[in-house]
Amino acid sequence: MDGANLGDMRIFVAVAEAGSFAAGGKAGGLSRSAAGKAVARLEARLGVRLLSRTTRRLSLTEEGRVYLDEVRQALQAVERAEASVARGAGRPRGVLRLTVPDAYGRRVLLPLMADYMAQWPEVQVEMSFGDRVSDLVGEGFDLAVRLGVTTPNAGLVMRRVASFAPLLCASPAYLATRGAPEASGSLEGHDALHFASAGTRQVWRYRDAEGVWQPLAGKSRLRLDSAEALREAALAGRGVALLPDFLVSADIASGHLRQVLPALDLGTVPVVTLYPERRMLEPRVRRFIDLMAERLPGLKG
Repeated sequence: MDGANLGDMRIFVAVAEAGSFAAGGKAGGLSRSAAGKAVARLEARLGVRLLSRTTRRLSLTEEGRVYLDEVRQALQAVERAEASVARGAGRPRGVLRLTVPDAYGRRVLLPLMADYMAQWPEVQVEMSFGDRVSDLVGEGFDLAVRLGVTTPNAGLVMRRVASFAPLLCASPAYLATRGAPEASGSLEGHDALHFASAGTRQVWRYRDAEGVWQPLAGKSRLRLDSAEALREAALAGRGVALLPDFLVSADIASGHLRQVLPALDLGTVPVVTLYPERRMLEPRVRRFIDLMAERLPGLKG
């Protein structure tokens, strides 16, 4: 594949994904006419029609669909090869834009970011804090850090860099009034403080002696979309909360919170990074991911 062919292939992918020569050409910095000529060159070289053109719409032929899949894989391989070379010689610089969970970002990643920025003074950082799912490409982020994700959205590469333990906890005042649960079933009579966001509610579960996941019941009357707010509610005696160890370990050590049912196996929660699969991974992004994997507690990978 020579440089011209690679360029034509990139334009073909852009046109196919955009559904028009004008939008595809604009994405590649070309005019509508130039994008059309690039696709025509490919069709002439291959001897097949890749796109069906009408006055109203543009669609892939059967050959075009097959070729699009193959070209995407080929371009990704080229970008990975270029990224590998760039990582070896490139020095992190520019703006690192990332989106991170609110509590984890403030408690864990901000201290780590101080070390990262001291090591790489040519990098500027923009961090967006929130637990909602972001459109990485559409919103211009280089990287997302997410908790509990096991299957990434299409078009994203996932790397597991750490993990943490969830802990059931409540305030001493709440437990003095309502009694401390002695078994998993005894949670049914307690107020459960659940995390809920975008219509999705946190699910409590534990692993039994046979290694099978079982549900943990509780009366859910207060649901919040902030881990920090759940911690405050637990400290105020509003109920039992399931919170990450990085958020409540100090409270438990100081006696402001008490761990509930500590013998239960609640598993661990993965911490993952997500980034667009077709983007060459810049040194500033790669170095931060590597630093997370090296420095953060839990499973690396």
